[in-house]
Amino acid sequence: MAERMLKALKGAILSHHPEINLEVLTPAMVHYHSFEASQQTLLCPLTIDLPDQVEFTGRTVFEACRDIGARRQWVQKHANHRICDQNHLGDRWLPIIYTAKGPLYGEVIGEGEMPNSYYQPLDLDDAQRQSLYNLGYQLLDSINATPSVYLLQFAFSTEQEIMFDRLWPFPAAPAIASISVQQPDLFTCHWRCITNQSIPDITIPSIPIE
Repeated sequence: MAERMLKALKGAILSHHPEINLEVLTPAMVHYHSFEASQQTLLCPLTIDLPDQVEFTGRTVFEACRDIGARRQWVQKHANHRICDQNHLGDRWLPIIYTAKGPLYGEVIGEGEMPNSYYQPLDLDDAQRQSLYNLGYQLLDSINATPSVYLLQFAFSTEQEIMFDRLWPFPAAPAIASISVQQPDLFTCHWRCITNQSIPDITIPSIPIE
């Protein structure tokens, strides 16, 4: 999955900026070898487990999202939603394309029957959508989110109530479902967000996203 994510992001970058020099680093490479980013270097992490010495604009946001317990406590206290636990993990993801002008919400991604298989879109009713959009907006505001593509991971209870799991600060594995489905896909949106480029209309064939 990591290779597919990397390929998608590299393709998004090079299709718009073929002149850019790309270098792929693993957390182990950064941890065990000296790593210094120049002022011209733009870091695009595709993992939540970053070595301590990695500094970049979204570092505090990554740390907030990595603290799953704190985010769940915040949701319970401020958003009045139930949370997932070890027996009930989130199997749905709301993409939030957070631009400098504010959030755009993608179609929800679902998990397929096979391991590491995802699909988009997952049909929800208007009330569920609005509740998710509101939760996503509150979460991003609470962590002073920087432009990026976020995935709000959640599940539905047996009563069809939203149960919050965690927030990913980058297009994690489920975002692969958007490739060849959503235009532009979530990896292209991510690159545009972190480089402060405008996002065109986001669509899935015959399904406009508002």
